[in-house]
Amino acid sequence: MVQQITEGISITVETFYNKEQSNPVIGEYTFAYRVSIDNFSNFPVKLLRRHWFIFDSNGSYREVEGEGVVGQQPILEPGESFQYVSGAGIRTDMGKMRGAYQMENMLNKKLLKVEIPEFELIAPYKMN
Repeated sequence: MVQQITEGISITVETFYNKEQSNPVIGEYTFAYRVSIDNFSNFPVKLLRRHWFIFDSNGSYREVEGEGVVGQQPILEPGESFQYVSGAGIRTDMGKMRGAYQMENMLNKKLLKVEIPEFELIAPYKMN
């Protein structure tokens, strides 16, 4: 589990290997990740966009950008949290992800770049 706080917004990520949706024989490795967003600031924020960088151990990567997360653009008041689960597939049994959320301070309309800490995607058998 990794955590990073940017301007009072905490991002925590936990990952899971999804064996049932993976097929190592053809180079398909699927991982799920749970993101917890906690608003420790003194202003409400709205999550507008996400931007991910997804790397595999072959050195290749791809970017994923879009509005919101899992079809939502949550608003978090001070002290509130939001959690969601999503997933990513890579071509190797090891990789990593990092990224950022674009959020809006709902009081002054200032845009915030909230960093998503880098986290590893590792098939469990690689950790032995």
